[in-house]
Amino acid sequence: HHQPRHTREKRFTDVIHSTISQGGRVLIPAFALGRAQELLLILDEYWANHPELQNIPIYYASPLAKKCLTVYETYTLSMNDRIQNAKSNPFSFKHVSALSSIEVFKDVGPSVVMASPGGLQSGLSRQLFDMWCSDKKNACVLPGYVVEGTLAKTIINEPKEMGRLKQKLMTQFADRNTKILTPKNCQSVEMYFNSQKMAKTIGKLAEKTPEVGETVSGLLVKKGFTYQIMAPEDLHVFSQLTTTNVTQRITIPYSGAFNVISHRLKQIYESVEQSVDEESGVPTLQIHECVTVKHESEKHISLHWTSDPISDMVSDSIVALILNISRDIPKVMADSDAIKIEEENEKKAEKVMHALLVSLFGDVKVGENGKLIINIDGNIAELNKESGEVESENEGLKERVRTAFRRIQSSVKPIPLSAP
Repeated sequence: HHQPRHTREKRFTDVIHSTISQGGRVLIPAFALGRAQELLLILDEYWANHPELQNIPIYYASPLAKKCLTVYETYTLSMNDRIQNAKSNPFSFKHVSALSSIEVFKDVGPSVVMASPGGLQSGLSRQLFDMWCSDKKNACVLPGYVVEGTLAKTIINEPKEMGRLKQKLMTQFADRNTKILTPKNCQSVEMYFNSQKMAKTIGKLAEKTPEVGETVSGLLVKKGFTYQIMAPEDLHVFSQLTTTNVTQRITIPYSGAFNVISHRLKQIYESVEQSVDEESGVPTLQIHECVTVKHESEKHISLHWTSDPISDMVSDSIVALILNISRDIPKVMADSDAIKIEEENEKKAEKVMHALLVSLFGDVKVGENGKLIINIDGNIAELNKESGEVESENEGLKERVRTAFRRIQSSVKPIPLSAP
């Protein structure tokens, strides 16, 4: 069932007019004989009735169509009354020009080109299609029948196939909140995704429900588009992965006293435990329960640790410390000397803390009971240096002194392995 002729002509000219108005180009693939001359006649009349379009060129690019046009111009008496009664020969086009080849075509703006073949399988129509199809402002108007297996047939069938695919997907995912899009070629599509990733805890980590705000630590495993958090010992149960520990050992030349290393490590790290190795009976130091230092012999020190980022960092600092001791200080130090130096360091730390408190609060004195008395504009605060407790009637001053003392203390004391 065909639409009325004037309706089809209006659709044809409307598409071309809107494309030209947007700055686009129109390609009309058509066969050389028959419909091509009829369409050129429609376009020439439309251009004549629309002066605003008369600066837009119309070309027909087909040598055969040019020859056929001569026949049409000659045998107008064999055509309908409208053609016969025209004042001039309608096929002597005023707004349509012949185009011999693409080499002489100046593609510098909007234009209308009718080119053969109509199936877009080769020739000038295919060349122009390849040049223009990537710009969504351009249009390709297929005016008639197209042969199966040609590019023109593919262009016509594609929307139908996409429609059937869309309907199939909508039926298949009807129970989900799914949106199916069928964009045109070169049409931009914006898709929004939730940037937050959700992970499920499984295995031992899932035995207890964490409180709100509680941190859950484990291994994050990605399976497809899902994420799971599990304990390292559950990795081989819930995935095909396994874990292993890398134990590292390093031996360092050292001929000094072992207690010197112990003394220096206690100045740096908060947790340094002395013990004896059960197998060899040599003295050892355990730093934060992650790195073990052994006095292997009179000339060597060995470090042992299970590799992880924190333990590797601690072991590197211990190696640097031992090498520095070997170079800079005497080889032997008596225990009494070490204790004396440690007491002197504690006195220095107290002096530094007192000086920093004076710089912050001004009037800081030592009371009879050993507490520090801080006086600011008549507001008194008493600070216990041992426990860090502060007594004051002014809550604001009390909190300020407590916070300042805690920060000063953390800066002069040995480093803990992790933040409190």
